[in-house]
Amino acid sequence: MDGLFQPTINPTTEKEGSVARPILIGIFLLGVVVAILAALLRSERPKPATPPAYAANIKFSDLQTSAAQNFVGATVSYIDGKVSNVGDKTVTHAVIQITFKDDIGQTAQREEVAIKVLRTAGPYDEAVDLNIAPLAPGQTEPFRLTFENISAQWNHAYPDLQFTQVSTK
Repeated sequence: MDGLFQPTINPTTEKEGSVARPILIGIFLLGVVVAILAALLRSERPKPATPPAYAANIKFSDLQTSAAQNFVGATVSYIDGKVSNVGDKTVTHAVIQITFKDDIGQTAQREEVAIKVLRTAGPYDEAVDLNIAPLAPGQTEPFRLTFENISAQWNHAYPDLQFTQVSTK
């Protein structure tokens, strides 16, 4: 007889409560994960490194950009020019960071490449690293930087060049 006097439980309210609970728990856990990721990614970005001290003694001149297609039909871009060592040490290795900008002056692409001087070996010029052909004090040599993939957003203006490594002897 107890069954007659007990209030009936509405099965629809019980289902709504059981469905809402996992959804709320899921939303809460998702919020926690997003907060953790935001805290991790929010850390300060490293400041750009200052150029090596001897970098002030290395000068670029006669910069030119060009492009050509390679044997598979892909476009290869070049930055050619002259590099001069106006210091009193021999440069055996140098790496520069090249920053290509877009039409509104923002960074479209950034790469680090070693400077390679041009040597004539047969019918074609060959770009060789400075550790093979060091740049002596007072010496000026033609150089070439090669890029196989430059962002389509590049505005085709001369990119910014900044030294990141310079080795001397």
